[in-house]
Amino acid sequence: MLSGKQRSYLRGEANEFDPVIHIGKDGISESVLEQVEELLEIHELIKGRVLDNAPQGVKDTAYELAEKTNSEVVQVIGNVFIIFRQDPDESNYNL
Repeated sequence: MLSGKQRSYLRGEANEFDPVIHIGKDGISESVLEQVEELLEIHELIKGRVLDNAPQGVKDTAYELAEKTNSEVVQVIGNVFIIFRQDPDESNYNL
């Protein structure tokens, strides 16, 4: 579980990121889960966007993705979310 300071730090780091995951009308499919897993392994911290035609809201989508990928939701604002999963071996973020 992330502390407030850790969340704040990660929000600042992700501020410059563009969304790399887009959730549309198909919602969280297997291909989306595979893509999120791959991106979390590479980057640890990713930003995603939930489109207007998605079956779930942004908050529900972010928390479902976090649960299915063993990551944590850092922030949900508007239709954008940030999730984080620290690499136990070699992290880019000193938390």
